[in-house]
Amino acid sequence: MSRIPTEVQVRPGSEADLEAVTAIYNHYVRETALTFDTTAFTPAERLPWLRSHPEDGPFRLLVASHISPSRNAPEVLGYATSSPYRPKAAYSTSVEVSAYCAPGTTGRGVGTLLYKALFEALAGEDIHRAYAAIAQPNEPSVRLHGAFGFRHVGTYTEVGRKFGRYWDVSWYEKPMLSRTGPSASPDPSRTPR
Repeated sequence: MSRIPTEVQVRPGSEADLEAVTAIYNHYVRETALTFDTTAFTPAERLPWLRSHPEDGPFRLLVASHISPSRNAPEVLGYATSSPYRPKAAYSTSVEVSAYCAPGTTGRGVGTLLYKALFEALAGEDIHRAYAAIAQPNEPSVRLHGAFGFRHVGTYTEVGRKFGRYWDVSWYEKPMLSRTGPSASPDPSRTPR
């Protein structure tokens, strides 16, 4: 198995990447149960999603690219995101992360490179936990998340139906070192019941 080219650059995603990241995501929509979207998107439909991931702050889009020798132009190899975990205000210090690699680049270290850069970028943000939802089975994703300190916290069984069958989704959690949030454990008397 070949590794990623040494000249791969990880950088914030931009509107110039919209077609490439949409094509990567659509591959997983059409060909796999790794996402539960069932209809492919146009780039225009994905534009609001891209714009919801600015260059700074807790919600990021990072893109791995390199110059393709055959086209002498940048080629997007994959992308990683941190997105809001849930819309309610109390969830604001939690993010959901994901990484998608272009077909033919999986297993070559692109996801590792993207997550390394993503977690470095998020280190200064007010984030207490990162979560990942992994449709099962997906051992490569489980290994990737485990390598970054995620632990399994639960599984929703048969939570989604795609391609005529039901799929489980396992949730993984990673503690983050929030530099601006409270450092002590919450007061147990204030725990919601």
